Amino acid sequence: MIHPKTELKLISEEIGYGVVAKEFIPAGTITWVLDELDREFTPDQVKKLQPIYQQVLETYSYRNNKGNLVLCWDYGRFVNHSFKSNCLSTAYDFEIAIRDIQAGEELTDDYGYLNVTEPFKGINEGTRRKTVYPDDLLKHYKTWDKKLIQNFPKIIEVAQPLHVLFTPDRWNEIEEIAKGKKEMESIKTNYYPS
Repeated sequence: MIHPKTELKLISEEIGYGVVAKEFIPAGTITWVLDELDREFTPDQVKKLQPIYQQVLETYSYRNNKGNLVLCWDYGRFVNHSFKSNCLSTAYDFEIAIRDIQAGEELTDDYGYLNVTEPFKGINEGTRRKTVYPDDLLKHYKTWDKKLIQNFPKIIEVAQPLHVLFTPDRWNEIEEIAKGKKEMESIKTNYYPS
């Protein structure tokens, strides 16, 4: 489930639609959580679907560390790629804002950690990286882990509207990590070899 203070908007003709903050979202805010309404499809299930459904999954889903495609039921599936993303996935089936997101700003992910199967060129954002590759998670996990470690403590300092989607055990684990009492699992655990 995507953060409730967001909306779907047309970003540009080139990009299409994206998810935009309706209000200020501070760093450390959980911006998306895998929830009970999201659908997970095994490769065998995908093969049995009609091509029109396969195309929908190819466009709007991501591949988890089991190799299954996950389709978000809400407009979380419209979060676009950016090499300068302001959200970052964790090893715990949720994403957090890794910097403050202003009202009217688009929420973005780096698709490099979403197990793409084919390389693709991103929009030129003036970054060294220009292409997303299937093994980006193996190449960049240390950089992404540093950003997560910097922002994890903020999780317990800011309002968390999506807190209700966590089991008490999972939330306790998140709090332990945020307080530095437990080591954070690396984003690298999300990798699935294509």
